[in-house]
Amino acid sequence: MVLNYIWLALILLAVLMGLVQAVFFGQTEIFSELLNSTFTNAKTGFELALGLTGVLTFWTGIMKIGEQGGVINTLSKGVAPFFSRIFPEVPKGHKVFGSMLMNVSANVLGLDNAATPMGLKAMSELQEINPDKKRASNAMIMFIVLGASGLTIVPTSIMAYRAQLGAANPADVFMPILIATYMSTLVGLLACCFIQKINILDKVVLGTIVGLTALMAGLVVGASLMDQKQLTTFSAIFAAIFLLGIITWFIVQAASCKINVYEAFIDGAKDGFKTAVSLIPFMVAILVAVGMFRTSGAMNLLEQGLAWVFEQCGINPDMAGAVPTALMKPLSGGGARGLMIEAMTNYGADSLVGRLCCILQGTTDTTFYVLAVYFGSVDIKETRHAVACCLLSDFAGMITAFIIAPIFFG
Repeated sequence: MVLNYIWLALILLAVLMGLVQAVFFGQTEIFSELLNSTFTNAKTGFELALGLTGVLTFWTGIMKIGEQGGVINTLSKGVAPFFSRIFPEVPKGHKVFGSMLMNVSANVLGLDNAATPMGLKAMSELQEINPDKKRASNAMIMFIVLGASGLTIVPTSIMAYRAQLGAANPADVFMPILIATYMSTLVGLLACCFIQKINILDKVVLGTIVGLTALMAGLVVGASLMDQKQLTTFSAIFAAIFLLGIITWFIVQAASCKINVYEAFIDGAKDGFKTAVSLIPFMVAILVAVGMFRTSGAMNLLEQGLAWVFEQCGINPDMAGAVPTALMKPLSGGGARGLMIEAMTNYGADSLVGRLCCILQGTTDTTFYVLAVYFGSVDIKETRHAVACCLLSDFAGMITAFIIAPIFFG
């Protein structure tokens, strides 16, 4: 329901801005631009969904092999102590724990193409045990909030963009991103726990949070001892070993259990293809709305207003140039990426604004894209508190980014 209001608001505001520009400023060409943006973004949405088909088909096939070979069950047992407490309505030992773990692992490594199909697989499995098929369950919301918070240890793509645009040390944003993205995830987790009445003082939950916090601190220290080349090389090798290891493990384990690996893969791949096709309407809808909102100039007006608020609050006015990226990130990952590159081009890759935009880009995932795709894949209509928790997580990450950027680079 909330996504419905957001979608309508984006389109209606875009049309209203178009009317204002045409009537009061004589810019009648705005209507053609708005119309063209619908065609362009509808095509983009279709192409993105189509491009996802191959990856989704492959990874759902691999997940089916792991499921039939018993690997998913093994993984489920490993995360059961923590997951059973933050997902209390999911039966103990359920296969979805393995799918969720794989999704979280892929997100942490910045492997978006691998994370999405695993996440959609998890949503499908959560829907199987959801008593109300049109209403998001607590487990679905917790899972989506953790995914949308965007916890990423290795922001490889951002470092690559910085290198291309001439940054003296492309990896210098690594630690600020890690701090901001962890705060985003932590706040999202705690918000869901509070609303869903999950006991965060439970020794397993509290111990996991404390342990992860210590791990984050250790990674920050370790990263500070590497130069950019070493960090990038390590990230690429580790990610490759991780994924190839999973594929090999799943296949070998299934074969040892005398499972017909090929048939298992085909069965899973068919489900992945069906899911990918079902995503097309949702991706087209959200991208068209966001594209119209940007083309109308409404986004620019909002940016200028927030920049004025920054100045009135005594915040460094130089950081106002990063506001567009902060505002766009929950709406469109591609749009935010473009704004990040634009900021580094205009202000410099090593400027405060350029670095801040990189931190913002790496802090969270694209909230409304995740909500639309994940809930859309299982036909959920009532999202309940998912949007509020996701936006709170986004806000925590963004505030952290704006606080730590001047500390590191001011």
